[in-house]
Amino acid sequence: MAIRISFKVDGRTRTVHADDPDMPLLYALRNDLGVTGPKFGCGLAQCGACTVIVDSEVTRSCSTAVSDVAGKSVRTIGGLGTAERPHPVQQAFIEEQVPFCGYCLSGWVMTSVAMLEKDPRRSEADIRDGLAGLKCRCGAHMAVLRAVTKAAKAMA
Repeated sequence: MAIRISFKVDGRTRTVHADDPDMPLLYALRNDLGVTGPKFGCGLAQCGACTVIVDSEVTRSCSTAVSDVAGKSVRTIGGLGTAERPHPVQQAFIEEQVPFCGYCLSGWVMTSVAMLEKDPRRSEADIRDGLAGLKCRCGAHMAVLRAVTKAAKAMA
């Protein structure tokens, strides 16, 4: 029997009908709600491609049960900014021309946003620690570091 699970996605209340309350949030977002910013990477919460922010906390949506977000607020990259008014982290990634294929980009941006919204006054070492665990095969790590450092200054 399917259960109804309601939560906010990018500021809008949404409801999914889940046959299994342990279904990954990622599946509910992508398959049921059409939210395609978070991607399936490893399925083990190790790469970060599926990263979203749940009530201000960085969350790997591939390993979080949809039932765990009932009544909570989920932010995805689609809810950050617009082309006309990007979020400061998005703007910094654009200005620093972070060279991504785009697959894991959402994870890097969402992790950076959550980290800087908690405290934008971060050292380079803090930023490195905050981004640890994210995987990227493009090798854009130094450009990401420059972009997040720039965003931190803009948000401070």
